[in-house]
Amino acid sequence: AVVEDGPFSPFPGIERNLTVLSGPGFRLTGTGLNLRCDPLVPVAFPGDVAVMASETDGRQSDDFNVMTARALPKPEVSVTRNADLPAKGTLALYALGPARVNGKDMAPEDLILTDGAATLSGDGPVIVVRLFGL
Repeated sequence: AVVEDGPFSPFPGIERNLTVLSGPGFRLTGTGLNLRCDPLVPVAFPGDVAVMASETDGRQSDDFNVMTARALPKPEVSVTRNADLPAKGTLALYALGPARVNGKDMAPEDLILTDGAATLSGDGPVIVVRLFGL
């Protein structure tokens, strides 16, 4: 959670991807970076760049992080619902609301991993993380 303006922890050699789940969001700034972190919009940035959170207005924003070693292929992160996802890499599917994956019910905060294709349906959005080279 991000609760106030201030520095983010550095993670040398790591690629980061952050998605605000709840709250108003915030801004991340650093050398060569000026990112608005809005709810349900993934943003990617290198973990070894010193970044500061600002524009929190003292309100908490909860977030979902994907961190991968820089030596690995960068993951693709999106937020979607009601979609057909092709089999390509490994999919990590994190439900933010009621959803179904290949006919299997998911409750909020359920996570499904699959190497196959996935059909998403239902009212809840799902964070889709496509990982390569695992």
